[in-house]
Amino acid sequence: MAKATRKQALGRGLSALLKDPENDINSVSDRNADKVVGNIVELDIDTIEVNPFQPRSHFNDDTLQELASSINELGVIQPITVRKSDFNKFQLVSGERRYRASKLIGLKTIPAYIRIANDQESLEMALVENIQRQDLDPIEIALSYDRLINEIGLTQEKLSDRVGKKRSTIANYLRLLRLDPIIQTGMRDGFISMGHGRTLVNVDLKEDQISLYEKIVKNSLSVRETEHLVKQYHEGPIQKKSSNKSSGTPELINNGVKHLKRYLSANITVKSTDGGKGKISIPFSSEEDFQRLKKLITGE
Repeated sequence: MAKATRKQALGRGLSALLKDPENDINSVSDRNADKVVGNIVELDIDTIEVNPFQPRSHFNDDTLQELASSINELGVIQPITVRKSDFNKFQLVSGERRYRASKLIGLKTIPAYIRIANDQESLEMALVENIQRQDLDPIEIALSYDRLINEIGLTQEKLSDRVGKKRSTIANYLRLLRLDPIIQTGMRDGFISMGHGRTLVNVDLKEDQISLYEKIVKNSLSVRETEHLVKQYHEGPIQKKSSNKSSGTPELINNGVKHLKRYLSANITVKSTDGGKGKISIPFSSEEDFQRLKKLITGE
């Protein structure tokens, strides 16, 4: 308890310096910036705001309470990182769990490492720091990679250098974002693993992904069993079509059906006669789904 409530000597003088309007620091070239920027300062918690660019959106209440108990006993061992936002105002870059836990037990100050950074730099630092954590779920990591590529403009090669991961590893995470949102949520909640997700992503149609996902969860299938299930999914329809010679469906039409399924993201069916006539059936699940299909087909 004593360590959590006792004022830390480190950075106390610098903290007072930050409260002096005449020494307000907005860039690394400002007076006294070298004394503050890049140093650990004891900051008032009330002067720190949560980072709006924080890529992490889920904070487990139980683990947060455990961290709060640890801080209550030992203090904040690893300083948080903040950026200067205004006079005596700061914004979190990393360490939100430590920040939240410290507020839970009523700490008035917290050790912080101060940076000068713009919005983009702040986002990049938060994302990269977030990826290095050990307790992130695969979708959180995939979303962080995606934001670094699309919002920061990093190539997969540069991203690989920044986070110390192979490009193939990054690509595998990014592919998970092709899964239906329901399956992504299931992965975040622990119903399936990344291995399951990497297998399911090989199924193009979202409705078929969900159908297979439900079988996996219902039957508690392993990753190996899921791989077999997806293999059956890919082989089953092809075997049925190729062996059913009496259907009169030419191979050209069968190949066309595959392209239509991918384009419309719908499980369409085709019936044809030996004379070349036939019928295409396109199912839809809702009015919104119908409008989506209509726009794809008509362009309006």
